[in-house]
Amino acid sequence: MVCAIMSKIPVSVLVVTKNEQDHIARCLKALSDFDEVIVIDSYSDDNTVELAQAVGAIVKNFKWNDSYPKKRQWCLDNIEIKHDWVFWVDADEVLTSDLIEEIRCLFGNKQQCAGYFVKGKYIWQEKCLEHGLMNNKLALFDRRKIEFPVIDDLDIKGMGEIEGHYQPILKSAYSSEKIGQLTAVLFHYAYDDESQWLARHKRYAHWEAQMSFNEAWPKDPVAWRDAIKKLTRTSIFRPYMMFIYSYIIRLGFLDGNKGYKFALSRKKYCEMVLKELRK
Repeated sequence: MVCAIMSKIPVSVLVVTKNEQDHIARCLKALSDFDEVIVIDSYSDDNTVELAQAVGAIVKNFKWNDSYPKKRQWCLDNIEIKHDWVFWVDADEVLTSDLIEEIRCLFGNKQQCAGYFVKGKYIWQEKCLEHGLMNNKLALFDRRKIEFPVIDDLDIKGMGEIEGHYQPILKSAYSSEKIGQLTAVLFHYAYDDESQWLARHKRYAHWEAQMSFNEAWPKDPVAWRDAIKKLTRTSIFRPYMMFIYSYIIRLGFLDGNKGYKFALSRKKYCEMVLKELRK
């Protein structure tokens, strides 16, 4: 594919943070090809803001009022953003050069979709996992056409100010628009140490279980993904299905011992969710 020559990619990258000093500089240094980079910080008490400003990012402050909109939609509603196309990047994610070039080519041509899913390749215990489960988020989209839904989770502990583990959705006026998939990946530094991982995923498991109990999940913008999630979220077989999917179907065994441990971690998380459901 021949890409149009452009000095900067016409996309506003949005990075939400709170106490991310260990990750933020690495994340932001990979974003220099984008025309605008905004860090929205929840009054960190570490050096997150100073490190973000040092690499040239715009920094905005956010204080949650315990209601909707939560943080990401609040940013879309209240912050002056230069471009209609936004790219949500977490502080523990790093864009690869291949992904940057794919996005550059994308914006050198007429857009055919309202948004694009982006895959994350896990960096697990300092090893890049080439196989196994990858996360896949609708992270690059036209903010005129896509929004984060309001759901019934304000009484559920675990997520707080940030939207949970569900996808943004097409606005009703654009419900017939297409959602695309990018092929290149970003790196997701998912594992700091075992105690931090466990504490974080205990919170996530409680939130997810209560979301299922309350039947509060929004519809996934991709029909087949939505159907699979509905079938498996509360299944007693989900931990085993997740392990088999990551370790065998997605060839996680080719990553050796780290691939095995990663697949076990996904199984363990699903077991945590089922335990919460039984409470």
